[in-house]
Order: sequence, then structure tokens, then C-alpha cells
Amino acid sequence: MTLPNGFLFNQGNLQDYMDCQRRFQLRHVLHQAWPAVEVEPFLEFEHISELGSRFHKIVRQHLSGVPDSSIDLSVTEDEVLQDWWENYKQSINNGILKQIQLDGNKLYVEQILTIPLGNFRLIAKYDLLLFHPDGKIFIIDWKTSKKRSKQKWLENRLQTHVYPFVFSLAAASINDNNPIDPGKIEMLYWFSNQPDEPERFSYSNAAFKADAGYLSNLITEISQKTETDFQLTFDEKHCLFCTYRSLCDRGVKPGNLHRLAEWQESEQTVEEVTLDYDQIIEIEF
Repeated sequence: MTLPNGFLFNQGNLQDYMDCQRRFQLRHVLHQAWPAVEVEPFLEFEHISELGSRFHKIVRQHLSGVPDSSIDLSVTEDEVLQDWWENYKQSINNGILKQIQLDGNKLYVEQILTIPLGNFRLIAKYDLLLFHPDGKIFIIDWKTSKKRSKQKWLENRLQTHVYPFVFSLAAASINDNNPIDPGKIEMLYWFSNQPDEPERFSYSNAAFKADAGYLSNLITEISQKTETDFQLTFDEKHCLFCTYRSLCDRGVKPGNLHRLAEWQESEQTVEEVTLDYDQIIEIEF
């Protein structure tokens, strides 16, 4: 089956493919609408999702120069959002995020970068890119989940590989055409509920080469599949919080919101992203 013209790969649709090939096909190729509730209680889930979007917005406003006092007034109606905002202010003034305000930094907020990869393009949208004067670069991602994700779970997510890989190749476009050394890049996940416990992943030339081979092979594999090649996952835990579970005869009851984080962190699957940096063939750009 041929992917639609202009199809863009990103960490989200690639993760869907790794979790379940059929989900990738239904959601991103066929654009199948399916009125199933993913998580219940739905209204609580919807509210938490909205708060996450609002937090990203107020951080964007703050980094764009909106005064703290103005943002303080905008979050008074929600205690959770207030807590997140206070945690952020404390961290940026005295905690791990203090580096954002150092003199000489260059900041790029909600920056989109894209690169060609094979016959397609791979795109990434970054919450914050931070260039230190000493050459160190941080990719900072805001996480508003109730529980802090475990290091191993984050390490196996496509986001942790796609973001620094795309940045390594595309960052020259926002860096005065100067290429970026992958060894200068660090991915930092900052948790609004655990502001003093970020998760950090240093990048390297070895990681870049491995990701180049892995992602190229993955995109080639997807693009060569026919319509009947997209198989359901063998691990039905992936179906618990999937919109399409009833369409695929994998159950009709939505997953429980209060078990979502626990399920994500305990999930062990043969489809995890496990990269052996010594076994992946290099590709040329």
C-alpha cells in the first residue's frame, strides 16, 4: 500500500506503528473515525488533557516575555495548574531550569524542524531548544503526567530517539548554518509534578548513527507494506487504551484513567525500541 503523497513521519505516528501496526494504518493512513472512548472517567481525562495544553501555553508566554504577574492571574481558577506554574517558577529561578535564564543563551520555543529521510520527511516539534554559549544544547520537553515516567520507559520511546536525531541534522538552519555535534545534545524531560526529578539523556555520535539506521529502516518497512500487511499487535495490553479496540474485537470497555500511568510504566513488550548501536549499519546523508 502506498502512503499518501506528502506523508510526514513523526515520533507520534512511529510510536503508534511500534505499538500496533494496525493502529498506525487506521489512524494515520485511513484516518478512520471511531467513536470509542479511550479512557474513563472521560471528563476527568479531557480536563487533564486540557490542563496539559494550557500549561504548555503559559510556559510559551513566559518564555516570550509575558510577566509572571499576568500569568499568575490567568491560573487562579485551577489548583492543579497553579501548582504546575509554581513548580515551574521555582525551578526556573532556583532549580534545574535556572540554566534557561543564563546570559548568552539562545531559546527557540515550540520550534518545528524537519528532515528528508529516504523518500519521506521526518518532523519534530520541540517544546524548547536551548543553546548554551559554551556549545551545549538542551532539548527540553514538558511532561504533565501525574506520575513521573520511569527512565527505561522514556528511553524506549521513539521521542527520545527522533528528537535529537532530527535536531542533529536540521539545527544548522537555526544556528547560522553551523552544523551541530550530536555529542553536545542532551534531551531533558521536565515533570510539572516532580520539578526536581527530571530525566536526562545525553546524545552522542554513536547514538546518532544508530538512530539513523534504525529510523531509516523503520520508515522503509512501513512504506513497503501493502494494505493487508498491517497486523494487530500480539500484546493486547496495547489495546486497553486504544480508540479502535472494539473495531478490532479487542474489547469494548475503556481503560481506567487512574491506572494509565501505572500501565505505561509496567508495560513490557516485544515491540519495544531497543537499539544495539554496534549492529546497525550506518547510512549516508
